[in-house]
Amino acid sequence: MRIGVDALNQIQQVYGTNKTRRTPQSSSVSYGRDAVEISGLGKDLQVARQAVKNAPDVREDLVASIKARIDSGEYNVSAESFADKLMKKFEELG
Repeated sequence: MRIGVDALNQIQQVYGTNKTRRTPQSSSVSYGRDAVEISGLGKDLQVARQAVKNAPDVREDLVASIKARIDSGEYNVSAESFADKLMKKFEELG
């Protein structure tokens, strides 16, 4: 699971990009060159998507420090504390 996916969804909610927008139909027909312009918001979304894509799935710095504490015997988690946090997370999801 990528951590940044939630951030991208929040950005889309803020800017309302999940909504489809319809442009009014024009009755006049014009011929000419086609052009594509990307708005500032579109460019920002591209940057955000690329940042999420490039973000690592695992925070190596955090994992390395916890592994070192486990190896040295300094990392102890009480079963009660773990169970409490697990139940709290379960209640948030349900």
